[in-house]
Amino acid sequence: MPWADADSGRRRGYHVGNLRIQLLDEARTLLREGGIAKLNLRALAARAGIAAGSVYHHYASKNALLAGLAAEGFGELEAALSHAATSPEGTPIRASALAYFGFARSQPGVYGLMFDPQILAEPEVSAARDRAFEVLKQVIGHAASQQDRTEEQVYKVALAVWACGHGAASMTLAGGEGAQTPLMEDVIQGLEVLFRRD
Repeated sequence: MPWADADSGRRRGYHVGNLRIQLLDEARTLLREGGIAKLNLRALAARAGIAAGSVYHHYASKNALLAGLAAEGFGELEAALSHAATSPEGTPIRASALAYFGFARSQPGVYGLMFDPQILAEPEVSAARDRAFEVLKQVIGHAASQQDRTEEQVYKVALAVWACGHGAASMTLAGGEGAQTPLMEDVIQGLEVLFRRD
């Protein structure tokens, strides 16, 4: 039967072990093409060429799927910040800021999702956010200007930098700008001044 043959042919590329990852990849594409409104489990199943029940086996609801995407996004941000922390280019704070802004520009849909209050309330998402934030906190804690700070003070400074970066990235994305902007560069230079030990 043509329907059965076509369906089975599409499904052969998916395996139990990697279906969850493939679903997240397809969901990311749907998010990029049409935003959250276009992203639903049935559309995801159709795009992946699998039965809807297979999607529900991994994600019980749209919210669970969005949480999976957001957690994956924070994992990628964590990796980008970790790589920046060891970069020989410029100051660590500049490298970290560029990594943060770079991620936001390259994945605007996922980035917006990561900071959605309802999605951020999911335990897996908040835990992934905390891991990414911890990398930034370590970078700041190792800065020469922070060596005389207490752990609580370093945490608060890191929180301020995180909020500053998020605000600048969100303002830039809201303006539809995809490349590095004067605002981002001004923010980075301002952070470098704050972290400079004269």
